[in-house]
Amino acid sequence: MAPISTPATLVPPHAESPIAVGSLGHPTATRPRAKRSDQFFLVLVLIWSGSGLLMAQPSDVLDRGQRIYREHCMECHGETGNGDGPKAPFLSPRPGNLVSAATSAKTDTELLRTIAHGKPRTAMPAWQDRLAVEDQQAALLYIRFLVRFSRSSTPPPPAR
Repeated sequence: MAPISTPATLVPPHAESPIAVGSLGHPTATRPRAKRSDQFFLVLVLIWSGSGLLMAQPSDVLDRGQRIYREHCMECHGETGNGDGPKAPFLSPRPGNLVSAATSAKTDTELLRTIAHGKPRTAMPAWQDRLAVEDQQAALLYIRFLVRFSRSSTPPPPAR
C-alpha cells in the first residue's frame, strides 16, 4: 500500500494563517490558528504511526479505522464501543467497553498489545496475523475517537 502523497501540514502557534488545522486535521475557518493541543495530537499520531500512516492525513486514517472497526469489532463491542454489540449477550465474559474510563486510561501500547495478541479466555481474538500493523493502529485511532468526554449537565458544587 503506497502512502498518501500529501503530508499533513501543521500551523505553528505563532504563524498567521487563513486556514487552521482542526482537531483531526480538518480545515476550519472559525479559528485563525490551530490550538496547541490539536497540533500536539496530530504530531503524536503521525510520529506514533511510524510506517505507512506517517504520510496519511488523519481523517483518512480515521476513516480506515472506522471501516476496520465496523468490519471486525462492532459485532462484539457495538456501534459506539460500549460492549453491547449483537454478539455481546452470547459471550462470557462480555466484550470490553472501549469508551469506559478504565479502557480510556490504558496506554496506546497496552491497547495495541490487546488488539495484536487478543485476550486469553475471552472471545477477543489476536489480530496480528489478520490485520496489518497500520490497520491495527487505525482501528485504535478510531476507538480513541469514540471516547467523547463532555461536560456534565449537573452543576459543579458551590465554591467554599
